[in-house]
Amino acid sequence: MTQRTCLCGLCGVNVVGLKCSPPEPAQAASPKRQASVYKTWKIRGVDIAPATLHGRKNLLLPAIKMTRVLLTGASGFIATHILDILFAHGHSVRITVRSEEKAQKIVSAYPEHADKLDYVIVPDIAAAGAFDKAVQSEPPFEAVLHTASPFHFRVTDIRKDLLDPAINGTTGILHAIKKYAPSVKRVVITSSFASIIDPTKGTRPGHVYSEADWNPVTIEEATRDPGTGYRASKTLAEKSAWNFVEDEKPNFEISTINPPLVFGPIKEYSSSSLDAINTSNEVFRNIVQGKYKEKLPPNGTYVWVDVRDVAAAHVAAFEKPEAAGKRFFIVEGSYFSNQQIADIIVKNFPEYKDQVPAQREANDGFNYKEGEIYTVDNSRSKQVLGLKYHTFEQSVVDTIKSLKALGL
Repeated sequence: MTQRTCLCGLCGVNVVGLKCSPPEPAQAASPKRQASVYKTWKIRGVDIAPATLHGRKNLLLPAIKMTRVLLTGASGFIATHILDILFAHGHSVRITVRSEEKAQKIVSAYPEHADKLDYVIVPDIAAAGAFDKAVQSEPPFEAVLHTASPFHFRVTDIRKDLLDPAINGTTGILHAIKKYAPSVKRVVITSSFASIIDPTKGTRPGHVYSEADWNPVTIEEATRDPGTGYRASKTLAEKSAWNFVEDEKPNFEISTINPPLVFGPIKEYSSSSLDAINTSNEVFRNIVQGKYKEKLPPNGTYVWVDVRDVAAAHVAAFEKPEAAGKRFFIVEGSYFSNQQIADIIVKNFPEYKDQVPAQREANDGFNYKEGEIYTVDNSRSKQVLGLKYHTFEQSVVDTIKSLKALGL
């Protein structure tokens, strides 16, 4: 397959296996579109606005037919970026969200894709039959991307708030697909590094975490505290998915996406305020707001990935036949520290210099020495899915820009 660079001169997106045809000049560019002198590119017969592709280096347009896709949890941090790529690839998408308000925000954000977007309200993903209606479609679905699952520690009941939505939501949608959507051939499930890492081993020097590893947490241990509850919810939900395929022998195959901390830009329509942003990006907000002005907190984890790469992995996992039946550890590969975040913020946004501690943390904020912590293997994600990861500085800068758009 040959690789060519998009000719729009704006985005520098690599378009794999496709030829761009010259776009038609726009009649009148609106203020929001002044950066582009063209309306759309026509790629394999699909009109794609350059603004949709701008700056998204993992939007690789595959030589496959367009697909009817179900995307659950569509208002979530990762799912909002998945939706961008699905539309860029020309797919027709049904989304599920918990409320009409969330649905309308998403629909309003994509007026140009109104003919390829519909939705179903699923108020409680843990309820019996929650997805029965959502999986039934004409034309029928060929792929399901299941991202709906809680990621937060603001819980009062670990089983009700974390375990049931993750586990019952996953098994529930798999049963619904088998019963009502026999046309589905691939299901991609958002899992987590939490289902790979073994927290009981600590920093585990010398160990290389990969898709071969599993968190040994049990259902009995899950209610110990919210952190353990979250890790258990992801682990047990993923195990239940693989067990379902083994026991039920459905017509579809599954893939799982296992990211660690996910950073990156937030969609304006997906968050009502700075207080409602996704959990993993809260550290950026808190640093810039001066909440850690006296001292930066220690890292809770050491590895990370950009949300745009996680989104690209989900789409590639159903578009590529060779991704079937595999777990994918989606991780950039380098370590990070909160001191590094602060340094990048000050470098690129000097107006926030007084919001970070004047005294830098020793050892660049890393509380370990070289060789004292596990390493990670992301080779499968590169070889099978073709991912090219964003750098840490790119991710931090784009995250802060998105927070400024939310009123930071």
